Amino acid sequence: MTATIIDGKAHALALRTRIASHVANFRAAAGRAPGLAVVLVGEDPASAVYVRNKGKATRDAGMESFEHRLPADTDAATLLALVAQLNADPAVDGILVQLPLPAHIDAGAVLLAIDPDKDVDGFHPVNAGRLAIGADGFVPCTPLGCLMLLQDLHPSLSGMEAVVVGRSNIVGKPMAQLLLQQSCTVTIVHSRTRDVAAHLRRADIVVAAVGIPHFIQGDWIKPGASVIDVGINRTDTGLVGDVDFAAARAVAGAITPVPGGVGPMTIACLIRNTYVSACRREGIEAAL
Repeated sequence: MTATIIDGKAHALALRTRIASHVANFRAAAGRAPGLAVVLVGEDPASAVYVRNKGKATRDAGMESFEHRLPADTDAATLLALVAQLNADPAVDGILVQLPLPAHIDAGAVLLAIDPDKDVDGFHPVNAGRLAIGADGFVPCTPLGCLMLLQDLHPSLSGMEAVVVGRSNIVGKPMAQLLLQQSCTVTIVHSRTRDVAAHLRRADIVVAAVGIPHFIQGDWIKPGASVIDVGINRTDTGLVGDVDFAAARAVAGAITPVPGGVGPMTIACLIRNTYVSACRREGIEAAL
């Protein structure tokens, strides 16, 4: 068996194109475009690339992009004042503070200061709680993109056994919640789990988000399983995922590549969340 390659770039382009068409209708109804504010503190090269890509995707969708770049020595009070300003700005529907922040700033306090209804990253505890109880809120973009890729593969996820590798607040935990909502049987494995391979070998769905290059071996994968690799690890040979791609592809039914799999969906889902936020704030039904 050779797994189908899940083309995240194509899926992301389709989603961004669809949202752009809805944005045109939103503009006509609301008299303005949805607006996304992105805040970057410092000059981390990877963060700067992410911010640039997010800004381009926002503008390509017909939305307003408000970029705020602050020096690395910015103090917490200044950053929190900017967040308060963006919370109050009617032109801003989504606020994203790019992580990581410099060590002298408490990232948790900054994320907590963002209005939950503008938290298009889905990191605020209020949105985490909404997800946990199945209420409307914002879901972190990476797990939301993973779910969309899986739903394209499988008309129904109900009854499938899913294993999420990693328990972060950004990917692992919300991914598990999303899969539970789809009536999957969900297991989270992590650094303290005994015999990770045994759990994975029974999984119909594997979502890998552990941050260790090639951690998941090919013989850990159940034949025909769908494998979503969230990992982006820089090595001497380039970017690789958390899954040994070549070995897993020989066993799995479908698999995302790294790069070109989950990454593009993360930005597309950010655009989607910003559009949804704008619709909610204007009392317009979001067309998805």
